[in-house]
This record gives sequence, structure tokens and C-alpha cells, in this order.
Amino acid sequence: MSATDLMRPGWAGTENRRVLPPAAPPAPPPDDEFERRIAPPWRRAHDGDEAAYREALTLAAARLRAYLRRRLAARPDEVEDLVQETLLALHLYRGTWDPSLPVAGWMLAIARHKLIDHLRRHGRREALHDPLDEVGDELAAPEAEPGTGRDLERLLQALPEAQRAAIVLTRLEGLSVIEAAQRTGASESAIKVQVHRGLKRLAALVRRTG
Repeated sequence: MSATDLMRPGWAGTENRRVLPPAAPPAPPPDDEFERRIAPPWRRAHDGDEAAYREALTLAAARLRAYLRRRLAARPDEVEDLVQETLLALHLYRGTWDPSLPVAGWMLAIARHKLIDHLRRHGRREALHDPLDEVGDELAAPEAEPGTGRDLERLLQALPEAQRAAIVLTRLEGLSVIEAAQRTGASESAIKVQVHRGLKRLAALVRRTG
């Protein structure tokens, strides 16, 4: 009996036999998938496409949120401000991106350094030396490009005074919330609110201006 005979209708069991489709290829690792999605709009944005820039920042925000939630699982209320702060850093350092390097790795390297700054600012030592599994050790924090300070100053000037002061004191001068409250005479909760609102507004400005 040949294999051809076995596949003819009428042979026991073959009439209900299904030919299965080829197995789908395994899903790529998460950061390969992120690179696949983020690279095209980011490269178009690099060439001046403002709509692509907004698309890239939206994709980056979702990835950063997931990354930071894992590392700040015990402090979920701190995640969103750090997402917005990292988006601002991506905007300010966008000129340091090397087109020969993966976009995802460059973004996550910046995110890691913002996370370390955040933990140090809050007097925490946990996770400061955790390896970043998504990013190779060769990806260092970018050096500030010429004009970064002017870009930041221009963005800050668009904020209400209270938000600008809270961000300058806590994010640029490195003061704690308590110290910033003492410096300004505002309450600690007011400083936190102004930082949160200011970072959200800055991120919105970045998306709008490109």
C-alpha cells in the first residue's frame, strides 16, 4: 500500500484527517518587536517628518511605561512622571542618536539613566546597578548636544511659573521635594502636583512642536 493510497478518500481515518497549516514563526523577543515598530517612524522623524515624530513618541511612551512599571512596581505613582521626563530627554537628546544603532537600544539607555537619576534623587540605592537586559553595555548615556540647553530653556519658558520652578528645582538642581518646598514656601504636595503637571505639559509641547 502506497502513501498515495492512504490519502485516497475512503481509507479509514483519512476522510477526517486535516492538513494543518505550517506553524507560525515564533514571536520575536519584545525589544525586537519594539525596534520593528519604532524604527520606521523614528527614522522618518529624523528626516523631518513631524507626524512620524509624534507617532514615534507615542510608541516610545507605551514602551517606557511598561519598562518603568516593572522597575518601580512598589511605587506605581512615580511611573508616569518618569515616563514624561524620559520623553523630554529623548526630545532634547534626539540629535545624539546614531543612525547605525538600534533606536530601541538608544531609547532604553536613556530610560535607564533617567531611572538611576530618579532613584538617586529619592535617596534609594535599589536597582542602581541592575543590568539593563534590553540594552547592551556598549550603549552609554548620550552626551548633551550643542543647543540642548537652549531647547530646554525654550520649553520651560512655556510653563506657568510654579510648574517651571518645581521642575527646575527638583529635576535640574536635584533638590528633594522637601527642599524644593522649603525653597519656594509651597507645600510638598503642591510641589509634587506642579512637577506632575509641568512634565505632562512639557511632553505635550514636545509632541506638538516636534
